[in-house]
Amino acid sequence: MARFALTLALLLGLGGCGSTASSPPDAAAPADGAARTDAGPPDGGTPDAPVTADASPQSDAPPAFDGGLVGAANLVYQGAFRLPGGNHGDPNVYDTFAYGGTALAYHAAHDSLFLVGHDWDQLAGEIGIPAIVDGDNLSDLATAPVLQDVTDVTEGHMAELGAGGAAYSDTVKVGGLMVDAGRLLGSLYIYYDAASFARRSHFTSGLDLAVQGDFAGTYTVGQQNPAFVGGYMAPVPAAWRGALGGPALTGNCCLSIISRTSTGPAASVFDPADLGQADPVPASPVVGYPNGHPTLGEWGNTTVANPRYNQGTQVTGVVFPEGWRSVLFFGRTGLGVPCYGEPTDNQALDRQPVPGEPGVVYCYDPAGGGKGCHAYPYAYYVWAYDVLDLVQVKNGQKEQWEIEPYATWALDLPFASDDRAISGAAYDPQHGRIFLSQAHGDASGLPLIHVLGLTP
Repeated sequence: MARFALTLALLLGLGGCGSTASSPPDAAAPADGAARTDAGPPDGGTPDAPVTADASPQSDAPPAFDGGLVGAANLVYQGAFRLPGGNHGDPNVYDTFAYGGTALAYHAAHDSLFLVGHDWDQLAGEIGIPAIVDGDNLSDLATAPVLQDVTDVTEGHMAELGAGGAAYSDTVKVGGLMVDAGRLLGSLYIYYDAASFARRSHFTSGLDLAVQGDFAGTYTVGQQNPAFVGGYMAPVPAAWRGALGGPALTGNCCLSIISRTSTGPAASVFDPADLGQADPVPASPVVGYPNGHPTLGEWGNTTVANPRYNQGTQVTGVVFPEGWRSVLFFGRTGLGVPCYGEPTDNQALDRQPVPGEPGVVYCYDPAGGGKGCHAYPYAYYVWAYDVLDLVQVKNGQKEQWEIEPYATWALDLPFASDDRAISGAAYDPQHGRIFLSQAHGDASGLPLIHVLGLTP
């Protein structure tokens, strides 16, 4: 299939130097970049028989047999589909999918996806999954039907992330969604938490978004700063729940004020059933790189390219595929030498002083964005971890920052834009499909949903 660039004249706001949200033009959020690594992935193994979502773990030991480690060759592109334009809810707010597509969550009962719409209002909706088409043109692709209009699933409680549920006065974003036990789980994070205001992150709601009064939360999860957990979520396959100590992963990475979050993929294991039952909800970190432990790379590096982690890195989704021994983090990263400053499309100005702004330099970045972090060019990116390493951390044999991905690689997606931003990821265990939301891959800021399969 032809691979070609679809360049959009957009200013990209990404939740600070390294977060995920594709903001529309004139948004206040600074821009960021994404990247890739040269480390080659291993060959994939043979997938095990699927495990039902409600199966009980057999023991605390890892499964006796697994399908091996996922490599780049095991991810097979199946096609993509479009999201509908227009209004889908209350036209008095930003009730569109444009500049959205974050916090993907697969809903097996409907064979559908929950996701967050326009970046400014953070409203969540549900779309059906149409025919998956591997086409050469956007016009070849099917458009998803809207199953539920976008709405505020927090019922006005989105800002209540401080101690005792105190409300934050500035930007809060939905970091992740996940369907669990007939409920919609959500996580939240403060966009720019310089004062370490946040104490809470998670909530629950019903699957019928039109029903009011079923919101519960917000809740504190784990002992770390909420910027380590208030993002992407994913179910843990039943075969691994005993070894990892729980049925779900939650994490976040690379937000503004880097000292509060992880400098690389992060995840903790928790039990959604504990939400509202324990305070704080127990959560065991199994990977993460807190301040002082930059195993994958230093945030302040502005001298050498380091695609595994740099100022342009964003991690926006996690998938734990059934029958494999891999946890896959998806996002983007910068392939170039990182640079903090004003973007320019004039390469001759790269690292040169900006007139009238002492201490500020230009950063060559044709992908645009505002003053902030850059590492052009960018790549859609995968960080692949061996589950056995995560188990060692859970068992206290290693610290969370002592493990590294066994492989990292760039993804080749059609209709790519210069910023190479992925807004979210979700997994369908019944059909073995991975859904990736490509930020503003379509016209008018609409995201595209790409579908990957897993093959031995």
